Amino acid sequence: MNWREWLDRLGGSFTVGGLDFAAPWVLALLLLLPWLWWWRRRRRRGAIVFSRAAVLARGPRAGQRVVRALSALRFVALAGCVVALARPRTGARAETSTSEGIDIVIAFDISSSMLAEDFQPNNRLEVAKARIKEFVTNRNSDRIAIVPFAAEALTQVPLTTDYPVVLAAVDAIQSGQLEDGTAIGTAITTSANRLRSSPGRSRVIILMTDGENNRGTVDPRTAARAAAQFGIRIYTVGVGTEGMAPVPVGRGLYGLRYENRPVRIDEQLLTEVARTTGGRYFRARDAQALRLIYEQIDRLERTPVRARTYVRFTEEYRWPLGLALGCLALELGLLAWRGPLP
Repeated sequence: MNWREWLDRLGGSFTVGGLDFAAPWVLALLLLLPWLWWWRRRRRRGAIVFSRAAVLARGPRAGQRVVRALSALRFVALAGCVVALARPRTGARAETSTSEGIDIVIAFDISSSMLAEDFQPNNRLEVAKARIKEFVTNRNSDRIAIVPFAAEALTQVPLTTDYPVVLAAVDAIQSGQLEDGTAIGTAITTSANRLRSSPGRSRVIILMTDGENNRGTVDPRTAARAAAQFGIRIYTVGVGTEGMAPVPVGRGLYGLRYENRPVRIDEQLLTEVARTTGGRYFRARDAQALRLIYEQIDRLERTPVRARTYVRFTEEYRWPLGLALGCLALELGLLAWRGPLP
């Protein structure tokens, strides 16, 4: 346990005027400052000490203004240190907001065929990830889940409005994390399971793939019909250009080996899957395809969504600590300028 955690557990926290103190018990030391001021004023010196004879000639009260200024600076510096130790901070509050949103599962293919380099200088997978991040960035209150798939499907992120978590998960996903293959039916089934108990009126699956179903035991058309029974719309996206593309065919001494092969996207299958659920098929040759999906989804019926947001604390100890150091510097400057005074 570090020192901050120890202070938090010892004293708890409280808020004054919008400013929160993590260690409020330290503020009790401020009560000692008036007593210390009173004690210094009542203290009597055993002798009169002056730094110069010229000061003595001006009378016993000579230099008292500077003395009072030094004392005031010292007490302000002490007060600043106490407030800084109490750890003033702002933020770190929990806010519950209600907004209208759509529940969306983004299922995207991470099989080896998605490494085809027909989007120079990037491959299909990197283009798909870039489009997903663009899509997530443009959301405001929609709950989003991430389901990567190959020969099997995995829920990487459940439905959430925590978009930084979603973006980080998308960045971390790489081809080879799942057994190779393209199981579109499995991807639809896994995504639909994330949505079927969702309370939202509008539930959407965005399925991005290079479009050839060759693995899995669930037929994509059957999975689409089951999803439609739950009121889930599927928007399919075929990722890939037309014609020939460098496709990985194995590994060599210097990494993946590529061969130019025809681009095969089962557009008929993806179109049927989308049409069965009331969705639409798009061909992602560029960013425009996903922008069309944005427009389609934004026209769907939205459901009120309650979201709880946590705002992190911003430590504000620098201000009282800076005041304390400034007062200390002034005190030292006065002492250097006037020399020791009574």
